Amino acid sequence: MYTQAIDIPQGGKEEAPRGPRSLQDGEYEAEFDARVARGEFVEPKDWMPEAYRKTLVRQISQHAHSEIVGMLPEGNWITRAPSLKRKAILLAKVQDEGGHGMYLYAAAETLGVSRDELIEALHSGKAKYSSIFNYPTLSWADIGVIGWLVDGAAIMNQIPLCRCSYGPYARAMIRICKEESFHQRQGYDLLLTMMKGTVEQRELVQDAVNRWWWPALMMFGPHDSASTHSGDSSKWGIKRISNDDLRQKFVDATVPQAKVLGVTLPDPMLSWNEARGHWDFGPIDWQEFWNVVAGHGQCNRDRLADRVQAWEDGAWVREAALAHAQKQRHRDRLAA
Repeated sequence: MYTQAIDIPQGGKEEAPRGPRSLQDGEYEAEFDARVARGEFVEPKDWMPEAYRKTLVRQISQHAHSEIVGMLPEGNWITRAPSLKRKAILLAKVQDEGGHGMYLYAAAETLGVSRDELIEALHSGKAKYSSIFNYPTLSWADIGVIGWLVDGAAIMNQIPLCRCSYGPYARAMIRICKEESFHQRQGYDLLLTMMKGTVEQRELVQDAVNRWWWPALMMFGPHDSASTHSGDSSKWGIKRISNDDLRQKFVDATVPQAKVLGVTLPDPMLSWNEARGHWDFGPIDWQEFWNVVAGHGQCNRDRLADRVQAWEDGAWVREAALAHAQKQRHRDRLAA
């Protein structure tokens, strides 16, 4: 429904020779810039500017944290799903989100950072995750709206990342985007079903749309002029489409879907602009956005506390896995 074409640059078969040179030599950076300009992937063992590496660590880890924390708003509805079918679908979706986090942590590790470092940064509050996951899920309709709007916005953000210049990130995003497309469609199907139900069910859907619409628009980040990292990310081929352009694409795709659903998007300024060929929409409350990013949202403390508790509760599993791996290595040495 929101999916854009996935056109992955494969890179040239013949790479420029990378012989021994001084790290101070600007030739390294010139070669790096040329490869990015040609649309080739940068791989873990390739030379890269330190600022490029740090930008990727920040972005990929933030993305991974968002997938993991994103399991929480929906997870507490698994036991309250209205049918076995809906329970199975939600279980599969939450499991997918956990898998996405693991793919992304693995991609970040190729940049020389450990998973323990990434987790510690999340738990200490040094690392951020998407502000959207600091809002509560008050009814079953919220689960559908998260699928439709939140995962729909995620797809808009993430499809261009399949063409990111860093190979491990781009390849991880191909599978993630396919699964996010399923998530978005299941959410829309859930809402269609509820809108064909009782007056009370339709009211729940409208209430959920009212609460999630503006936070979903905030998912694309601040205006391009206020985005700290957009310039370098665009130059290095990490970011392909600007925040504002992605937000506009999302609104243009979502308005017709809302009409099919029979819900009203909570923006009195929403109107078709014939001259632009796009939907105009009202101003976003950026003060709320920055307030949530700063840790003062409705569920910031609860979400982070739940993640820390889950990490501590799972310590015995990690310890058991490490002990098993050590035992296996010892057996392999004896067998050799």
